[in-house]
Amino acid sequence: MNYNLLTSSDLNAAQITSEVTEQVVTKTNRWISFWNEHVPDLISFGVEIGFSLLIFFVGRFLIRWIRRIVRRSIERSSADTGVEQFIDSLLKFLLYTLLLFIIIQNLGVPSTSIAAVIASAGVAVSLALQESLSNLAGGIQILLLKPFVVGDYIREDNKGNEGTVEEIHIFYTRLSTIDKKVIILPNGLLANNSLTNVTSNDFRLLELKVGISYSADLKKAKAILERLLREEPRILTEEEHVVFVNDLADSAVILGLRAQVKTENYWPTRWKLLEEIKLTFDAEGIEIPYPQMDIHMR
Repeated sequence: MNYNLLTSSDLNAAQITSEVTEQVVTKTNRWISFWNEHVPDLISFGVEIGFSLLIFFVGRFLIRWIRRIVRRSIERSSADTGVEQFIDSLLKFLLYTLLLFIIIQNLGVPSTSIAAVIASAGVAVSLALQESLSNLAGGIQILLLKPFVVGDYIREDNKGNEGTVEEIHIFYTRLSTIDKKVIILPNGLLANNSLTNVTSNDFRLLELKVGISYSADLKKAKAILERLLREEPRILTEEEHVVFVNDLADSAVILGLRAQVKTENYWPTRWKLLEEIKLTFDAEGIEIPYPQMDIHMR
């Protein structure tokens, strides 16, 4: 009786062990079959990824090398800094686009498929990049027509932004203000709107207006202004300078003066002359009036 029970139990255990072993072997065979089928593809994909990374790093090195050679060539040609910056940024954009195309093609995407995608998405891309294309065209227009170059002080008349031109890129121009702020302006805005180039010429007209009282000595005031112009070393003496009566205003006689200075000396000369005029007029008893209103009461 006990012998038969043990025998039956041993048979059940052997049967369970056999089934478990069979299941393990089946699953193991499935995994082995899966790896045998897909490992070559995974290895191939890994090789493609590794080769694409190699292409990227080598391509980036070559792009930097090409840009450096082009920059040196432009420098030797004595071209404007803005031309150098524009060509460099455009070349960078084109070369990295080419590098991306090569990497995608290396990953197994056919060039015909890439061309088909680009063609089918052409309208959408054109609409999405309409503003960017306008800025690119504006950059080319700035490069060719040269309304300003790097180093010029410009003022765009649309929103009144102004500053010194630091960089001209393919899509935007970078300005630096007097208080060291940075203004980024789209090239399309600068190319399609009026602007003032303050420093395009080497010389600049300095024009000041100052009011004196009607009771002040007019000839004496004019003589003082002429003397201050002669004594200011930054005034270009070879150019004509003049002091004149500009207007007979309600509460003052407006005197004007005009003289030529070098562009870089404009603001220092203006600030100094205004201070000297005030101090000298005070010392000589020339009154600078302010608007007044006489009220008569009955």
